[in-house]
Amino acid sequence: MILDTNEIKKILPHRTPMLLVDRIIELVPFESGIGIKNVTLNEPFFLGHFPGNPIMPGVLILEAMAQVGGIAMLYPEENRGKIALFGGMENVKFKRPVVPGDQMIMKAHIVHVVKGNFGKLHAESFVDEKLVAQGDFIFALKRPENGLI
Repeated sequence: MILDTNEIKKILPHRTPMLLVDRIIELVPFESGIGIKNVTLNEPFFLGHFPGNPIMPGVLILEAMAQVGGIAMLYPEENRGKIALFGGMENVKFKRPVVPGDQMIMKAHIVHVVKGNFGKLHAESFVDEKLVAQGDFIFALKRPENGLI
């Protein structure tokens, strides 16, 4: 299953500049997903991270990876309208920087659902088939109430 940005926006509540997935190229709902992020010099974070030597912030690499997992979790109709919230991160490792012109391929696999709306996913990010970052994300799915989480 392939999803473009318009389809992704129907699933995730994120919008520019925090929507960090350009396309989903493979999706097995509530199991796994593979997404693409095209990294360009026009990204707002490059203005300050770092002038003259632009490097994508590690926290945003992790966020992009988690968004791919979030799409896999939120795609099923019964989860539409919910928000995926971080409960924690484990085993996070960064292997190399991500710079303008790179295309990140992010792979997320739901490891297990602990209880109801809680669980864990493992995600990895690659540039040119080389591992950039990896980590395990603990999540909770929650339906917003009165516009608030």
